[in-house]
Amino acid sequence: MREQSIGGRLDRYFKITATGSTVRTEVVAGITTFVTMAYIFAVNPSILAESGMDSGAVFTATVVASVVATLIMGLYANLPFGLSAGMGLNAFFSFTVVKAMGHTWQFALTAVLIEGIIFIFLSVFKIREMIVNGIPTVLKHAVSAGIGIFIAFIGLKSTGIIVSDPDNLVRMGRMTTGPVFVCVVGIIVIAGLSIARIRGAILIGIVVATVVGIPFGVTHLNGLVSLPPSMAPTALAFRDFGLREIFSMDMLVVVFTFLFIDLFDTIGTLIGTAAKADMLDERGRLPNAGRALLADAVGTTVGAMMGTSTVTTFVESSAGIAEGGRTGLSAVVTAAFMALSLFFAPFFLLIPPSATAAALIVVGLFMMGSIAAIDFTDYAEGLPAFVTIIIMPLSGSIGDGLMCGIIAYVITNILARRTKEVSVFMIVLAVIFIAKYMMPLFTG
Repeated sequence: MREQSIGGRLDRYFKITATGSTVRTEVVAGITTFVTMAYIFAVNPSILAESGMDSGAVFTATVVASVVATLIMGLYANLPFGLSAGMGLNAFFSFTVVKAMGHTWQFALTAVLIEGIIFIFLSVFKIREMIVNGIPTVLKHAVSAGIGIFIAFIGLKSTGIIVSDPDNLVRMGRMTTGPVFVCVVGIIVIAGLSIARIRGAILIGIVVATVVGIPFGVTHLNGLVSLPPSMAPTALAFRDFGLREIFSMDMLVVVFTFLFIDLFDTIGTLIGTAAKADMLDERGRLPNAGRALLADAVGTTVGAMMGTSTVTTFVESSAGIAEGGRTGLSAVVTAAFMALSLFFAPFFLLIPPSATAAALIVVGLFMMGSIAAIDFTDYAEGLPAFVTIIIMPLSGSIGDGLMCGIIAYVITNILARRTKEVSVFMIVLAVIFIAKYMMPLFTG
């Protein structure tokens, strides 16, 4: 009776039945999302350590900021997305702002704080939501397909099936290594269970692949429990920062870059995964988009105060959505497991990249389904969609794919004399993006 009462309350709050989901499905989806994105808790500290930050403090700050942002996503926006420190943004933090530009990590962290505050302002006044809802439906489907190829490519590279090659960009790697075998086992398990329509196929596949990796030396057991490291070395590190540096041209450039990358990576992830999960309304809009965008804005601000780089919506959330996650309960479950990882870091971090790669590759297939909704015989729509899809994996950026797609959409629809299809908002975005790509001509 008590369980029914709790289940009923969860159903009413998250509107689970209305979405065609169940409490069990949401829980499995939340765990799956966590498992596929848990790698960031190991990777982010190592990347930010390159800037001189304390890796232990960064680990704790990353987890805490992720929990805060993901809880807001679940409880306030009622959407099944997980959030954490964004890949690419952390690399820009360490290797560009600190190493290339010569600034301190405190400078970079201050830039992240300013970005977060600006994003809260843009989210509260629904400017970011306007951008999300202003993207044409065809580009939303293209983003979904592009993300599918992008994350599958990440999975293939992380396990060594595809490797870098100076002559051909990439090539096939050795197929006889332990990581490749573990990944293939994971794919087979996930595929077999999916064909049999067994719920939790992705999560089960990850677990099986992780266990198989033990005798191959791919999965490393390093204990189970540890206390979370202190955030003292990085918390509020900008408190003694000088106003002259805050109002410098370098700070303006860095903040703008953080804003730009995060804005369109987040938008691309939200609309792409939502389109595939059929979560968009009849007008092609994502319900509660403004609340979803506020989640990563607050997460970024909290993360900067504690000592981590920009927090953004994770594309790996598509793994949980593939398992049927449709409501905020999925995100709450993800946040709960994130919180547990503070105390069981060695256990959660033993999942090897080759195990999560299997999930990413299969989810890539899931995301590609949206391509069927695109009419490639209509060049005014097909060309922008193709540009969006192909740029994402080749540039390694969801944001660049979306920006190039918007430019192509405006140009092709004007050439096709479909001016009614091109809003003033889209034209403004296209002009801004063209200016961004042309900027090196004037700055050298």
